Amino acid sequence: MVEQPRSLRLAAAALAAGSGPIAIDTERASGYRYSQRAYLLQLRREGTGTVLIDPIALNGDPGPLVAALGDTEWVLHAASQDLPCLAELGLRPDRLFDTELAGRLAGYERVSLGALTERLLSYRLEKGHGAADWSRRPLPREWLVYAALDVELLVELRAALRAELDKQGKLDWAMQEFEAVRTAPPPPARPEPWRRTSGIHRLRTPVQLAIVRALWQLRDDIARRRDIAPGRILPDSSIIRAARENPTTREDLVALPVFGGKQQRRRSEQWFEALRGARELPPEELPATTPPNDGPPPTNRWAERDAAAASRLSAVRNVLSGIAERNNLPVENLLLPDLVRRLCWQPPSDGGAASIAAQLHERGARRWQVELTAEPIAKAMDESGGETSDQVK
Repeated sequence: MVEQPRSLRLAAAALAAGSGPIAIDTERASGYRYSQRAYLLQLRREGTGTVLIDPIALNGDPGPLVAALGDTEWVLHAASQDLPCLAELGLRPDRLFDTELAGRLAGYERVSLGALTERLLSYRLEKGHGAADWSRRPLPREWLVYAALDVELLVELRAALRAELDKQGKLDWAMQEFEAVRTAPPPPARPEPWRRTSGIHRLRTPVQLAIVRALWQLRDDIARRRDIAPGRILPDSSIIRAARENPTTREDLVALPVFGGKQQRRRSEQWFEALRGARELPPEELPATTPPNDGPPPTNRWAERDAAAASRLSAVRNVLSGIAERNNLPVENLLLPDLVRRLCWQPPSDGGAASIAAQLHERGARRWQVELTAEPIAKAMDESGGETSDQVK
C-alpha cells in the first residue's frame, strides 16, 4: 500500500524494472461522491507484483509514476470507465489492451472480469466490494484484497484473449478498437442533463418539467459543492413527486415523502423557493415538453414520417445482423446503433458504397468496420426500395 511520496518513488522504480504489460484498475466512489475521481489505483506487472496506491493521501500527485508507466502497454478491463479518472491524475497510456472489449470481439456472451477469468483461466475471483464507498479511510483490509484481485490475473487474461483474437483473425480489429478507446475525446456535455431524471417520462406539462429542472439544478449545485452523489442529497423519485404534486406552501412540500426527513427539513426553504420560482416562470422560459434532438426521430415513428427511411433501416439492420452472426460479434460492436440510425435517416445522395464508407468513417467507424459493412449496406439500401436523399429530413 503506497501512501507516502517515498514509497511512491520505490513503487515506481519497481514497476519500471518489471517486464511486459502493466495491469491497471481503479476504484471510485460512485453512488457516494459527486466526483468520479480515483480513490485507489491497483497496478501489477511481471517481476514487480501488485502495488496499491492511495491518490488521496498523495494529494493526487502521481509523481514518478508517470515515467514508470510511460512506453508500456496498459491492460484494463472496460477501459473507458477508468481512463477519465486516470487522466485526472495525469496518467495516460501510450498503448492499451481492453480485456472487456477483447471479450466482446471474441464473441463471448459474458464479458465481466470474473466471467472471462473463470472461462479462460479457470479461476474464480472473489467479489463483493465493487459498490463500496472507496472514499472511506482507512480502507478495510478485505477491501484491499478484493481490489488487488482485480489485477491479479489481468495480464494472463490479456494473453489468453490476444491468442483467441489472433486465432479468429480479429487481432487487428481489436487493436483498432483499443486505439479508438485510448484516443477518444471526453463526451460532450449534455445540453439538458436534468431530462435524465428517472421517472420524468410520467410528466406531461411544461410547469412540471420546470419544477424538475429547478430542483435538479439546486440538488446538483449542493452535491457538487459537498462532493456527494446527487441521489444522496435528494432521490429522483422525490423530485418527480414534487413536480406532480406541485405543493403551494412549504408545509405541503415537507408533508411529501423524503422532504419531511431531518436533512430535507433543513433545506426545505431552498427546495420550496426553487419550486416556486419554476412555477412562476413566464411561458417563454418554460422548458419544451419534447427534448431537443439533433438526430433522427424515434424509430417507431419512422414509418409515418419517412417510409423510405424505415425501409432502409429494416434492410440494413437485417444485413448487419447477418454479418455480425457470421463473424461471431455482437451487432452493436459491428456498428453503433446510433450511427446506423443516422446513416439510414440521412444517407449520402448517391447511395454508393464509397459514399457510405466515407460517411461511416466521418462518424467514427473504424477501418475494419467500414471494410465489412460499407458495400453490404449500400446493396441493402439499393434493394430496399428506399430512395436516398441529400436533404435533411
